[in-house]
Amino acid sequence: MATAGLLRDLTETLPRLTAFTLITLGTVLTKTGHSRAVIRPLIRQQVFRAGARLVPMVCFLGLILGVVIVGQAVAVLQQVGAGNLTGVLLVTVVVRELSPLVAALVVLARVGTATVVDLGTARAMGEVEALEALGIDPIHYCVVPRVVGFTIAVMGLTVYLMLVTLFSGYGFAFARGLPLTFPNYLSGIAAALSWIDFPLMMVKTAIFGSLTGMVICYQGLAHPIRLEEVGMATTRTVAICGIGCLLVDAAFVPIYLLL
Repeated sequence: MATAGLLRDLTETLPRLTAFTLITLGTVLTKTGHSRAVIRPLIRQQVFRAGARLVPMVCFLGLILGVVIVGQAVAVLQQVGAGNLTGVLLVTVVVRELSPLVAALVVLARVGTATVVDLGTARAMGEVEALEALGIDPIHYCVVPRVVGFTIAVMGLTVYLMLVTLFSGYGFAFARGLPLTFPNYLSGIAAALSWIDFPLMMVKTAIFGSLTGMVICYQGLAHPIRLEEVGMATTRTVAICGIGCLLVDAAFVPIYLLL
């Protein structure tokens, strides 16, 4: 029953979310440069809230992932005599898949849910209608800064997570006394990287961040909501964002296979 309800919510939400996204894009195109003194500080605030404040948590997660995944993977490959595959494995798992997805989920869990509550409460209390009465576009004032800020935050956190995971993984392997020098470790990763890996990673993280921001703002603002419905909107946001990020991640797999 829960799965059927989720599928029904996704089916009903997708057309409305698409329309909401097109409205937001139209606002960006028509109002770029308007109210810069107001919008730019709001974007910086969102970048700090969803990005800079989460750097310690992301670094801690990178440390754990480096020990649990990278360190053990390197150790196993060395034990079975497949050390030459270390770079390929780390690029595939850490650079292409793990870092972007984990960074997006961290932003969603730590900031996205709170943002849905903030926006949903503001809509339920009539603050959105008050903005419209004052001649302020809620999309321009509430949605655009959050979508841009979340996108920048996810892109930045992905880089931090990737670097900490790779370096902590080697540190764990070195502590275990594995016969792998740091230059050989780096050269294996560099050899496995393609010139298009980083552009694709930035595109993927930008999609994750913008998708998360759009779903969050849609659930909080796009339709009338009562205070008792804010919790349900938060639950729907987490489910939709999680499924959306996984679908986007899966869509990139054929591209990587063709590299």
